[in-house]
Amino acid sequence: MPLLLLLFIAVPIAEIALFIEVGDWIGLWPTIATILVTALIGTTLVRQQGLAALERARTALAEDRLPVAEVLTGACLLVAGALLLTPGFLTDAIGLTLLIPPLRNAIGRAVAGYAARNGRFTVHTTGGGHPGGMGGHPGGGPGPRRGRGGAPIIEGDYVEVDPDSPDPGDPPHDGGHTDPDRGSGR
Repeated sequence: MPLLLLLFIAVPIAEIALFIEVGDWIGLWPTIATILVTALIGTTLVRQQGLAALERARTALAEDRLPVAEVLTGACLLVAGALLLTPGFLTDAIGLTLLIPPLRNAIGRAVAGYAARNGRFTVHTTGGGHPGGMGGHPGGGPGPRRGRGGAPIIEGDYVEVDPDSPDPGDPPHDGGHTDPDRGSGR
């Protein structure tokens, strides 16, 4: 928590200092105009990239792939949008950085690696993977095995049930008469 508190104190101070410096350099109204223009351009870019990421996520789900990269992209775009809407040059610079896909992917890999090393989640690797890098199935695996007709194979334990035998938890359905093989029925 101390890091978060430090950020909440340091970022506004840095933004105020940058406002003063840029305002002295280019003037009050150009400074305000620059902040508004970066917010408009940033939100437009966030919207375009967000819709593209949503479409890629739909495609991944239609192909029975987990949209891991798309979720990461969406999270980065959410943070970028919040930073771009926050008035300031420092937050705009960080927000615009998150809109550059190679930088966003590098940041995402670093955050995922950090979270995996610190026990936030476990990464299982099975080989194969999605050619695009971070996307695909958990751990970058090749995806679910397929059976006849391309249907995914669901693996698990099962118990065979005779459809003619009653469920042991059901009450008897013979009008109150008991079956000598099933006990007293009370």
